[in-house]
Amino acid sequence: MLDIKFIRQNIEIVKKAIQNKNIDLDLDKLLAADERKRHVMTELEQLRSEQNKKSKGPQSPENIEESRGLKEKIKLLEKELEIVDKEFNDLALKVPNIPSEDTPVGKDESENKVLRQVGKITQFNFKPKEHWELGQELDVIDMERAAKVSGARFAYRKGAIPLLELAVINYTFSVLTNEDTLKKIGKKAKLDISSKPFRPIFPPVMIKPEVFQKMDRLEPKEERYHIPSDDIYLIGSAEHTIGSMHMDETLKEEEMPVRYIGFSTAFRREAGSYGKDVKGLIRMHQFDKLEIESFTLPENSQKEQDFIVAIIEHMVQDLGLPYQVLIMCTGDMGKQDARHIDIEIWMPGQNKYRETHTSDLMTDFQARRLNTKVKRVSGESQYVHMNDATAFALSRIVVAIMENYQTEKGTIKIPKVLQKYTGFKEIK
Repeated sequence: MLDIKFIRQNIEIVKKAIQNKNIDLDLDKLLAADERKRHVMTELEQLRSEQNKKSKGPQSPENIEESRGLKEKIKLLEKELEIVDKEFNDLALKVPNIPSEDTPVGKDESENKVLRQVGKITQFNFKPKEHWELGQELDVIDMERAAKVSGARFAYRKGAIPLLELAVINYTFSVLTNEDTLKKIGKKAKLDISSKPFRPIFPPVMIKPEVFQKMDRLEPKEERYHIPSDDIYLIGSAEHTIGSMHMDETLKEEEMPVRYIGFSTAFRREAGSYGKDVKGLIRMHQFDKLEIESFTLPENSQKEQDFIVAIIEHMVQDLGLPYQVLIMCTGDMGKQDARHIDIEIWMPGQNKYRETHTSDLMTDFQARRLNTKVKRVSGESQYVHMNDATAFALSRIVVAIMENYQTEKGTIKIPKVLQKYTGFKEIK
């Protein structure tokens, strides 16, 4: 949510953001509702002041009659304010965040910009298989039985795969909780930034609809799983309940940045994805995910995002996987995002890069809706800036490892950095 004062003072900038992000919103309607709301509030204030004076004056029949008339006018205006306030809020919630200066303007994913490619594309002297083929042959992924029990887009991950996923979890926590490691990553990325560790957290996997709305992640509702009997939603990512945990709180400047690395199961209906990635673990209704969430001072938020991306790159490089980093264009970024960066890992079985990580900088867009602030040393209060990012979506990183580390014999080698956590070097 943008500050209405900012909108009034930057009408053309906001209109441009609405256009470039393909948002269906008439800003002039919002500005008209804002003007009407302010006019009604001024009228109400004047009438209440007048009524207050009358109540303290002599209670003659004439004054009593005038007070009664004022009371009726106030009631009518309060009802009008309620209507115009709802109209204003409904429109204000549709206003998108302003893209950063380095965000490319574009209509869709075809106009995203590749910032860099790292690592050599994996070459084989045999035709590489897709992960689901390997999973069937090694009996570590079972989609057929899962379909009988739960339906399409579910899987039993068996044998070595759960151990591999647990290894990724342990490895990720070991990186993000280690101050020395984070300091080295920051130095390598040439970022003058705090190396304060990320605090591990297992958040709730259910969220109230009003809180989901404040996170601005409830829509599109057709993607969400809803439990009507309790009017509660299953989360689509740990960010939904970690980002909202400081709702209506004021943090202290001296404790910033506040950083979390969360693990949770995530649930997505994958509505509209009929026919896409039907086989395998790429597009699941249920999957496990490691998610980064960070609250920073406004002046440090873009640098924080660069640091988060550097951490993710460090981990992907540790796994020995080739990847590319993209900055998303205006037409392919979220309404909440000021800056959106993706990492795509090369998948040999599919012969293409696939999105495995997303990093979103929201500036104060979510914090304003959540009423999450920071009290500066000066005594001033400001809305915090928020970042979230995928550390690893476990199903997708398993796909990347399986396809890049497959052998001609049909086995899968384990990346060296994970072997101390798995206890084995190869899936046979």
